[in-house]
Amino acid sequence: MRTSATRVLAGHGPVVTYGLIVLCCAVFVLSPASGLNPAYGTGDTLLAAQRAFFARWGVIPAELLSGAPRAAITPVTALFVHGSWLHLLGNMLFLYVFGGMVEERLGHLQFAVFYVGCGALALFVYALANAGSEQTLVGASGAISAVLGAFLKLFPKARVTSLLPFLFFLPLRFPAWVVLPFWVALQWLASRREESGPGVAYLAHLAGFALGFLYAWGRYAREDRPGSRTTKVKGPAGHRAPATEGDSQP
Repeated sequence: MRTSATRVLAGHGPVVTYGLIVLCCAVFVLSPASGLNPAYGTGDTLLAAQRAFFARWGVIPAELLSGAPRAAITPVTALFVHGSWLHLLGNMLFLYVFGGMVEERLGHLQFAVFYVGCGALALFVYALANAGSEQTLVGASGAISAVLGAFLKLFPKARVTSLLPFLFFLPLRFPAWVVLPFWVALQWLASRREESGPGVAYLAHLAGFALGFLYAWGRYAREDRPGSRTTKVKGPAGHRAPATEGDSQP
């Protein structure tokens, strides 16, 4: 996807967005999840290290809702843990495409709090819906879904270019108010088929998107009223979002 809009430059670029991407990539590469760190061994030893890593830093709904002190911080730590290269790269691409403009509008510190807060709440909502599950949930999808929700509210007319597989990857440009609700519909349909226990956490995607949209709506509702002062915001200078295949999961 690629976004474009007429904006006025503010701040010094999306330093928080870039920092989050670097942090998630560093955690993945250095952890046993990537399989690149020789300190974790190979074969069964590596698999055991991966299971222990995910269990330590990911959300396990049953443990989180039991009030276990060790599990209390996992809705935050799980945002920086990814289960595979595809999982990591897909999430980071969506964050890169949409995060910069949202950060420029919210401000660096507020964006950081928004990202972590909405992401943690989205994972907690998912845990509530799967209270008895002992499977582990990791990934930044809930937080990135919140970024998509905020983007829809803040930049509904921004053009989003998507490569659609069923149209032979023909690039088509649509406004965000068309593309992102379509993405939400895909998540909702997938969540209806979701089996018990964490897998792809479609409910966390939906919760994050709703939280992000509602936050942006509440934060800027007054500015959107007729006659109120508004501030035009431009994404970071030189920030060009790459084109990629549309995906049902952020």
